[in-house]
Amino acid sequence: MSVENSQVLEKKPDSGNLPPSVTWVLLAQVLQDNRIQDNTSLRMFLSKVETGRTIEVEDDRIKTNNLNTSRTLHRVETGRTIELEDSRIKNTNRTLHMVQAMCTVHTAGTGKRLSNPYAALIDHLRATWLKGKTRPMEYRRTQLEALGRFLEENKCEILQAVHADMHRPPFEGDIAEVSLVRNEVNNALNNLHSWMRDKRVSKNLVATFDKAFIRKDPYGVVLIISPFNFPFHLTLIPLVGAIAAGNCVIVKPSELSKCSEKLMAEVLPNYLDPETFAVVTGGQKQTAKLLENKFDYIFFTGGAHVGKIVMTAAAKHLTPLTLELGGKNPCYVDSCCDFQSAANRIAWAKFFNAGQCCISPDYVICTADVQDKLIPCLRQAIRSFYGCNPQDSPDFGRMINDKHFKRVRALLDCGRVAIGGETDECDRYIAPTVLADVKEWEPIMQQEVFGPVLPILTVSCLDEAIHFINCGDRPLIAFAFSCKSEIVNRVLDCTSSGGFCGNNDLTHMTLVSLPFGGIGCSGLGKYHGKFSFDTFINQRSCHIRTLGLEVISCVRYPPYSERKLRLLKLVTDVRRRKFCTLL
Repeated sequence: MSVENSQVLEKKPDSGNLPPSVTWVLLAQVLQDNRIQDNTSLRMFLSKVETGRTIEVEDDRIKTNNLNTSRTLHRVETGRTIELEDSRIKNTNRTLHMVQAMCTVHTAGTGKRLSNPYAALIDHLRATWLKGKTRPMEYRRTQLEALGRFLEENKCEILQAVHADMHRPPFEGDIAEVSLVRNEVNNALNNLHSWMRDKRVSKNLVATFDKAFIRKDPYGVVLIISPFNFPFHLTLIPLVGAIAAGNCVIVKPSELSKCSEKLMAEVLPNYLDPETFAVVTGGQKQTAKLLENKFDYIFFTGGAHVGKIVMTAAAKHLTPLTLELGGKNPCYVDSCCDFQSAANRIAWAKFFNAGQCCISPDYVICTADVQDKLIPCLRQAIRSFYGCNPQDSPDFGRMINDKHFKRVRALLDCGRVAIGGETDECDRYIAPTVLADVKEWEPIMQQEVFGPVLPILTVSCLDEAIHFINCGDRPLIAFAFSCKSEIVNRVLDCTSSGGFCGNNDLTHMTLVSLPFGGIGCSGLGKYHGKFSFDTFINQRSCHIRTLGLEVISCVRYPPYSERKLRLLKLVTDVRRRKFCTLL
C-alpha cells in the first residue's frame, strides 16, 4: 500500500483525554485523477487542490468547509472505502483502505504536531502482524506468488522505467531487474516449507525427555530502503526474504530513480496485501522522518555515508539491521593470464549499467608490464561491446543525474586517460574510460567510483598488491584473474572481502545458493536465497518439558550438595571427541 495511494483517516480518540477545543484533522491528501492521493509534503490538510477546500473530522462528523455543493466526505463501513458523494470525484479505480493515521491536533490558538507522519502507518502494520495474519505458510505463498505476477505482468513497464531513469539496455534490465528477482521468488516458493520448519537440535542427558528446537519467528514490521542503481532488484529481493519470513514490510525506493519509484508506488501495492505491505516515497526529509520510528528490522542498501545515518537511527531503538554498502572492489590481474578473456570480463562487469554497480571491479591492480598488455585488450573489448562511439550504442547506460555525472567527470583528471574520456553533460554521458598510471593518493582511489571509469594502479608484485588491498577498507567483492590457480587461491587466502570472484565477473549473482553481503565498511549481514529468509527471522530457541518426571529436575534444587553438583555436571557437560589417526 503506497502512502501516496492510501486514504488515511484518524480514529477518534477518547474525548475524555482531550479538551473540548480539540479538532482532529485528516492527514494530507490531494484529489487527483479521480483518486485520493497524498501530496508530497504529507503535512497539509486534506484539500481539493484546485479550490483549497479543507476537509476535517470533528465530533464524529466528517465535514467540509466553504462548500457550495453537497460533496461531503463520509465513511463507508462495509467496504472501508472513502468516497465523495459527487460522482465526478468519486474514487472508482480502487478501494482506499483506511488505517489509523497521524493527525494534527489544534488546541486553543496553537498548532502542535503530536506524532510522526508515518507513526500510524507503522502502528497499523504492527497491529496486523500481532494478529498473526502473516504467519501462515499459505498466506506467505499467496504474497510471493502475487509478487511473481507483478514481475510477469509488468515486465515491459519495469524495463521502460529503468531505461527512462538510466538509459538501461533492455538486456541488462531483463537480467538484473526481472529474471534474478523471479529466481528468488521461485526459490522461496520451492523451499518455503523446509525453511519455516522447526529445526530440531541435539540434547544432553538432562533434556533427554524434553523438546528442544529452533522456531523461525518473523521480526515483525521491517523497513527496506533501496538505492537508485538497481531499483527493482535491490528492493524486491530483500522483500522476497521479508515476506517469506512472515513480516509486515514498508519499502522505501530511491527518489533518484523517479520512474522506477513511481511504478513501484502506484502498481506494486495492487498486488500485495495493503494490510501488511506499504510503499513510502520521498527524499531525504521523508526518509529521516521514517527512520525516527521504531522498526523491528531495517534493511538498507546504499552508500556508507547514508549507512552510518541509518545505523545511528537504528541504534536509538536498538533495532537490528543489515547494511549493504559497497566499496572499492579490487581486481588483481596476474602476468600469467589470457588478457583478452580477462579484459572482456572486466569490461562487461565494469561498464554494466554505466558502472553504477556496487559489485563491479572498482580498480585494477597489476604490474606495469601487465597494464601495457591489458589496455589494448580493454580497448578491443569496449569497441566490440559498444562500437566506435559508445554514446550511440543502445547497450550503454547513462549516469542517474547531473550530480553524479559531475562527480564522476571530475575523477577523469586522475592518472592519464588511456581509453575513452569523452563526456556529454546534456546527455549525462561518460564514455567507457580506462585511466592508466593512477596513484594511490589521487581522488579516484579515495572513493568508490560508481561510474564508467576504470583506474589501473600499478605495483611491483603480487605481494605488494595484496598488501595494498589489505591496507584499505575491506571490499564487497575481490577479483583475481590468472591462468594459475595457485595465484587465484593466494589472493583468496590472503585478503578479506564480502565475496570473491576468481576469473569471473557478475555472474556469481545468479546463484541463489551463495550469500551476498559485505564485511566491515562494505556492509553488515548477508542475503539472497535462504540467507534472505534467515536475515528476516528471529531464531527463537525453544525448550519444552513436561510437568511430570519431577525427579529429573530435583537435582538442581537447593539444598545443594557435592553429589548433586557431580550428577548435574555429568548430565550437562559437553565432552571433547577423541579422533583416531591411522598411520
